Amino acid sequence: MFMHIYSLSDIKSETYILENIRWDLMPKDLMKPVISLSKDGIDKKEHIKGYVFYIDTTDEKPVLSLMRHTAAGYAETLAQIDEIPQSLLLDAIEENKGLEYFMMYPINKNIKDWLIKELGVEDKY
Repeated sequence: MFMHIYSLSDIKSETYILENIRWDLMPKDLMKPVISLSKDGIDKKEHIKGYVFYIDTTDEKPVLSLMRHTAAGYAETLAQIDEIPQSLLLDAIEENKGLEYFMMYPINKNIKDWLIKELGVEDKY
């Protein structure tokens, strides 16, 4: 477990994190059960490993957060990005209101573009 919550500048200096951001995942993808029953039998979730940005709405003010997820299924919030304009977060919440999962919302294209610019990374997806 991490002792402190990373900031945007902390993330910028962590090459491993930058190289393993999963732009293709949403909070719901991370929270699916490892094994579930379907009409076809037992479905196993693929192993997910990497870092996923999401919007946390558990407090009054939405926060852009980064979750670390391991192949073993362990997950924890690693970072909180305070530098992002609140208007971007509120727009993404409105755009993704049907995708809320346990008070977490996926980021949208505008937030992804903002992060790519701020972190100086390339979009792999």
